[in-house]
Amino acid sequence: SAPRCFLSKGLHDISVLKGESAELSFTVNKHDVTGTWFKDGLKLTSMDGVVFKKEGLVHKLIINKVEDIHAGKYRFQGGDIKTEAYIFVEDPPQVDPVLLKNLTSIPTVAKAGQKVQIRIPFQGRLPIGAAWLKDRMELTDDTRIRVDKTDTFTMLSISSCERKDCGDYKVRLKNDSGVLEMNLKLVVVDKPQPPVGPIKIIENSGNSITIAWKPPKDDGGKPVQSYIVESQQVGKDSWVALGETPRSSTTFTTNKVEQDMSYYFRVRAVNAEGSSDALESEEVKADSKASPGAPDPPEVVSTSRDSITISWKAPRKAGSSQIVGYMVQKRQKGSGTWLLVTKTPIKGKQLKVTNLKKGLQYEFRVAAVNAAGTGDASEPSQPVIAHDPSKSLGQVLDLKVSSSDSSSITLTWKRPEVKDGNDVRGYEVEMRPSKSLSWTKCNALPIAGTTYTVKGLQPKEKYFLRVTALSESGPGEAAEIEGCIESAALIVSPRFLIDGTVKSSLIVKAGDTLRVNIPFEAAPNPEVTWLKDGVPLAKQAAISTEDDATKLLIRAAEFTDSGIYTIELQNGIGEKETFTFQVQVKDIPQPPGPIKLEVNVLNTVTVTWEPSASEKWESDLHYTVLKRESEKGLWLVVGDLIYNNKFTFTRVIPGQDYYFRVVAKNNMGASSPSETVKPWKIKKPKAQVEIRPQKYRGVNQNQPPRFLVPLKPHVVTTGSECHMSCAVGGHPPPKVTWYKNSKDLSKNPDYFCINDFGVCSLVIPMVTKQDEGQYVVEATNEVGRASSKAFLTIKG
Repeated sequence: SAPRCFLSKGLHDISVLKGESAELSFTVNKHDVTGTWFKDGLKLTSMDGVVFKKEGLVHKLIINKVEDIHAGKYRFQGGDIKTEAYIFVEDPPQVDPVLLKNLTSIPTVAKAGQKVQIRIPFQGRLPIGAAWLKDRMELTDDTRIRVDKTDTFTMLSISSCERKDCGDYKVRLKNDSGVLEMNLKLVVVDKPQPPVGPIKIIENSGNSITIAWKPPKDDGGKPVQSYIVESQQVGKDSWVALGETPRSSTTFTTNKVEQDMSYYFRVRAVNAEGSSDALESEEVKADSKASPGAPDPPEVVSTSRDSITISWKAPRKAGSSQIVGYMVQKRQKGSGTWLLVTKTPIKGKQLKVTNLKKGLQYEFRVAAVNAAGTGDASEPSQPVIAHDPSKSLGQVLDLKVSSSDSSSITLTWKRPEVKDGNDVRGYEVEMRPSKSLSWTKCNALPIAGTTYTVKGLQPKEKYFLRVTALSESGPGEAAEIEGCIESAALIVSPRFLIDGTVKSSLIVKAGDTLRVNIPFEAAPNPEVTWLKDGVPLAKQAAISTEDDATKLLIRAAEFTDSGIYTIELQNGIGEKETFTFQVQVKDIPQPPGPIKLEVNVLNTVTVTWEPSASEKWESDLHYTVLKRESEKGLWLVVGDLIYNNKFTFTRVIPGQDYYFRVVAKNNMGASSPSETVKPWKIKKPKAQVEIRPQKYRGVNQNQPPRFLVPLKPHVVTTGSECHMSCAVGGHPPPKVTWYKNSKDLSKNPDYFCINDFGVCSLVIPMVTKQDEGQYVVEATNEVGRASSKAFLTIKG
């Protein structure tokens, strides 16, 4: 009996992009196999837009241009043979590549107040969802912003732009075949905000005033070029332009002032869009005096029974001329009358004041003198008694702190030793904070007893205290408490001071430094404990705690540092407070594994790869496939947002070398690539396969050539692929020849000419500027001749 017919290789499911070619094929073991093709149970004929071919033992069904109607279940049946497979037609959202590149690489710039419309036409299987996002939040319609979508485009409209509209926008187009995301940038430029005030008066004399300000917080999106300064005399209506300063200078000195007259000043910032609103000053009077400022209070150097020696320092402001001396005044404590010690200025900075009365308290003050006159007097010195220091009392005895609380300290002491009948008339207590060098008297009248409570102290502050015995001869030698006395602290329940800078969820890139600063308040200082997932932190985490904050530092974050962190505050009386936050440590993905290439369908290649190791812990990981057509060519993206480990590239040109690359991506970045090492290609057929032409009903056998679809102009960027096509009819089938600038391209290896049943294509794998020009396709047969032409423009 005859050998039984069987399948050597059956049909396989394929997924094809809309508009591309598709091919189903199977192999049998006998040459004489015949049968019928079906789609979704209905018999197919060549009139249905498909072509049937048989090459030896291989049977093929070819669709030159796949449309949505071609999706479905296909079956071949004949004799003992039955095989079936599905064609899935993918039609993801697409945007014109030139428009897409312009939108994503060139920011949209608008002036404040202008209307902005960003319109993005798209193609793809409906329905297509469109969303516009800014700062990860989807935009919704309001009084200024409107998002429109039709079946062919989406558009963002902003009726009146503001500076807050600046930023990065994302457009997401999605249908059941895939997702297309585009990142756009909108820049809104405006005049600057006013300079930051208040306007400060740096110098003020009778004939000039110097003012200062700070740059504006917002320069309007364009650099500040200068500042305009104006003045207005009080009582007048007009403003006078004083001048401009460069952007680097925020001070201005004017001599257009008159002594004792008052003025307002205003400053405007200027950029390329215009000038800001004005920052205005308070009323400023042009000071007619240029005399010195007041010195600090004078210090007591020494005393005697009828004299006191004082010293002082020069004032911080010398005025408009050099200081020539100082005037010294004195008064008895309690008197309102100051008396000059000398009638002429003193050259030095020290003076012995004589002819004083023993046992009286005196105060002194000093004023500097220059050519403009005498300046303001200093504050009075500390009161001092004219007395003989040899008869002064000694220190009080056994000075100590008897008690303290959060706002007071109580001191006790014993009387000093008394000699020469110099009896104690009372005591004086002084204190100073540890951060100050000035002593402050605590009691207004002499203290009769040997105990005193210093009140009004601040919690947690440190103070120095001293006690001086007073006698008829004056104050004795002060006794100072040894070391610092820290007033008792208030008890404040622990609590965390959580504001906008403290986040409950942190994402850190692996290897980066993780810093967390958590402020709190508590008194006394609490015990601070850090936990991770309920367990005390490991040693590699550096923890430091100060009076008002606790900090976590991990210099190189690892994946194991991800988790829930808890901080506990507990004081000495058992009060506890906790705060919890989450840390996620992420990294760019590990690279994919080795790439494999497999040809299942004519002029297509299926790229598969081993998954990235990061797939185990990354939920948002996806892949991008790139190709180039020479060892040093540009890598071009052919597939993106791929969530499996397989991609089919359908536009393979026979005889062309290809290299493929796959990278893994997540929201942290892209991995190192996995690449094919050797070039890959499909062999170019040596001879064109004779295929029985389609029979068209109702058409004459002999027809001159005619272009059913003419050539169209193309605009492409340097380095990309150009695919020019047209459709030609006629009988006998016309011979098609391509020309550029009248030169035949048939034998030029830089171009690929394809005639696929009347659909004629010219492919330029990687265009350069030299490819720009006019292209002509000519069709000829024995009945006639026809041609079509178009211009190719190269950008970038």
